Amino acid sequence: MSPPTALIAEDEPLLAQALAAELHRAWPALQLLPTVGDGASAVRAALARRPDVLFLDIRMPGMDGLAAAAALAEEWPGDAPFPALVFATAYDQYAVQAFEAQAVDYLLKPVQPARLQKTVERVQAALARRGPAAHPAADAAFRQLRSLLDALPATPAPAPAAAPLRLIPASEAGSNGAVVRMVPIGEVLAFEAADKYVRVLSAGREYLIRTPLKELLPQLDPQQFWQVHRGTVVRADAVETVERDEAGRLQLRLRGLREPFGVSRLYAHLFRAL
Repeated sequence: MSPPTALIAEDEPLLAQALAAELHRAWPALQLLPTVGDGASAVRAALARRPDVLFLDIRMPGMDGLAAAAALAEEWPGDAPFPALVFATAYDQYAVQAFEAQAVDYLLKPVQPARLQKTVERVQAALARRGPAAHPAADAAFRQLRSLLDALPATPAPAPAAAPLRLIPASEAGSNGAVVRMVPIGEVLAFEAADKYVRVLSAGREYLIRTPLKELLPQLDPQQFWQVHRGTVVRADAVETVERDEAGRLQLRLRGLREPFGVSRLYAHLFRAL
């Protein structure tokens, strides 16, 4: 059996070196991959090298640690076990309680050797229990990550609207903002993030808004609109079929739209047969 591997994502070189040194003492058999300094690089390196353990700093430039974990959950290949996640954080006690409640391990910075030893023991136990990607343990990992993302947003959430949206002022696609339509929420089938805009899709028509999806979500009725991917929200009663492709990923189709939409593993539980 090959030795376990780990990837450290930390934007402060001295802290990354200190963590690597302490890991070498606490877990000599662990092989450390080259350290990366931002979330996007962590996603690329993890997908390429498929480490057994991933140490993610919460606050990194660009994509932070929580967003990187979510992106990995969406892109992770179906034939590989998902890595054990350990977050490094300087958050306050309230946030630490959120980590503990979701059974996701964490390290407070600067890392203390005694606390790291406990983390190593927890990770080793988790790796011993882990099976193939289709094993229930994989579902548990995604469930814990989804719960953590709900409990601890990467950035402060906007204040919820007093009532769900009823009308959306949106530019017609291709009009360069010259034409703004008041789109009834009842006509919207999906919202999809695209570059600097969010696509608002209805049967036969497409509109664009500049409001980020994370700011739009609190204004939508969660009974009517479901998030199925980091960048996609769909009308629940418009879902017609959900199929699994050759790679094991879920694809859904909506009544009134021809294009399929991918479903992240974080939200696959929404479409399990009752």
